[in-house]
Amino acid sequence: MKISIERATLLRAVAQAQSVVERRNTIPILANVLIDAEGDTVTFRATDLDIEVLDKAPAKVGRAGGTTVSAVTLHEIVRKLPDGALVELEEDSAAGRLSVSAGRSNFSLATLPREDFPIMASSEYSSNFKAKAEVLRRLFDKSKFAISTEETRYYLNGVYMHIADADGGQVLRCVATDGHRLARIDADLPEGAAEMAGVIVPRKTVGELRKLLDEDDMDIAVSVSETKVRFATPEITLTSKVIDGTFPDYTRVIPQGNTRKLEVDASDFAKAVDRVATVSSERSRAVKLQLDEDRLILSVNAPDSGAAEEELAVAYGDERLEIGFNAKYLLEIASQVDRENAVFLFNSSGDPALMREGNDTTAVYVVMPMRV
Repeated sequence: MKISIERATLLRAVAQAQSVVERRNTIPILANVLIDAEGDTVTFRATDLDIEVLDKAPAKVGRAGGTTVSAVTLHEIVRKLPDGALVELEEDSAAGRLSVSAGRSNFSLATLPREDFPIMASSEYSSNFKAKAEVLRRLFDKSKFAISTEETRYYLNGVYMHIADADGGQVLRCVATDGHRLARIDADLPEGAAEMAGVIVPRKTVGELRKLLDEDDMDIAVSVSETKVRFATPEITLTSKVIDGTFPDYTRVIPQGNTRKLEVDASDFAKAVDRVATVSSERSRAVKLQLDEDRLILSVNAPDSGAAEEELAVAYGDERLEIGFNAKYLLEIASQVDRENAVFLFNSSGDPALMREGNDTTAVYVVMPMRV
């Protein structure tokens, strides 16, 4: 194999590959990226056996062929090469080396045989549809903060993507929860998605997928089977196993009877929570909200470190209420608001609170209260 490729093109492909490979693994070849050159295209493939990413890039191919080389090492080399450099990769299969050269820089890297590289088995996808990158980015960006990190409840370690019934008909919905907070985000149903089976997309896959979704108008081809999900652009294909488990009935924890309505500037609210939480003990990070007519007092009382209080002018017309929340959860939920106003709906000090952006019901968040 012998190819010439632009540094920027190579860097983008290798950056995606090296983020998929596991830093610590017992199978040496899983640390490598598979490079295949044919015609005027070179493909880069990386996997951790749960996720596989395939990136196609244009290149001048002098000699077709393929090999595998350390993804992290290759990424570090390419990253440090000067902008605009033309990079040459040449394989010496007899010596088991890959030479990387650009200008006066030359590197020789150890390779492993391409035949040993595991290719993820292809799957029969029962549902195929296209969605705009902007739509998928909103669905996953606004829900991923609520993914659980608790390994015992593995079925909560991802975002549940499924078709759901809403007021205006069926929608494509993403839900994540860790038992303390929940995010439920809806988007218009893409054409051809109505029969899609619900799948739990793992946390790592959600992170890798984000790199495909920067261009708003790009169409992302989505394919779903019972065991896998695939997201593809013309250049990059990301295939992932889905979490084998049943996502709980989240509709039961979304409160329906919360009538006490608080409307507040989302940015002012987040900054105030952040300020008063400065003195709270890291263990609980509890912030108390005292609601009175058109007035909100945020307070923290931490016997070990001190106390803090801040008052905000808000729109609130119901009876007095005191309720406590984890400051981190409040901050994460408030940071999801793209509009100016956040609307909180409360019932009592012991019941979960619901938050949405203004009158928009396509993004709904639930947070459990704390005793303060």
